[in-house]
Amino acid sequence: MANRRGLLIILSSPSGAGKSSLAKRLRAWDRDISFSVSATTRQPRPGEVDGVDYHFYSVDEFSAAVDQGDMLEHAKVFDNFYGSPKGPVAAAIEAGQDVLFDIDWQGAQQIRNSALGAHVLSIFLLPPSISELHRRLVSRGQDDDSTIARRMRQSWDEISHWDGYDYVLINEDLDHTESQLRSIISAARLGRRQQPDLVDHVRALQNEFQEVSK
Repeated sequence: MANRRGLLIILSSPSGAGKSSLAKRLRAWDRDISFSVSATTRQPRPGEVDGVDYHFYSVDEFSAAVDQGDMLEHAKVFDNFYGSPKGPVAAAIEAGQDVLFDIDWQGAQQIRNSALGAHVLSIFLLPPSISELHRRLVSRGQDDDSTIARRMRQSWDEISHWDGYDYVLINEDLDHTESQLRSIISAARLGRRQQPDLVDHVRALQNEFQEVSK
């Protein structure tokens, strides 16, 4: 059986469309799926561990990593920089492990255009309706009214980039959407680029064919 390369699985959606819940379900489904550990220039919060919660960089270290092409994607959020270091992701891919990214459309586009873009599987999650999206944000009980209003304003900007993804799913039911995600990932793992031993296997078949054809 051929070894496989891992996938860069990108999940994007407006806030409240179920992205975080489905990401957790995917990790529980298969141990070969791990979250990408982001880099940041913000200070560690109490209890956070470098290399586990985030890779903590100074601003100079982060800028150098970007200049050297060591970030798959990066962005400035308020006063801090965030990004995805390329090294750990490349190592995981070669080890046959999938890396899951919970990022927006801009980060997805950067990763698609990176040196590892051939291994990207991008999936966008749509809500069944805007009213349902609002209901989910309210029912979470995590944000005040002003934050919910801001998230709703941002939602259409995210949704407007739906056509830049490989797959687009309408998340009406978590169980059904999880089943769809499993099918998509299982199929993508069998893609030709993800199976590095296929060339050697075909060459072996060719040699065998030449031998029996003599």
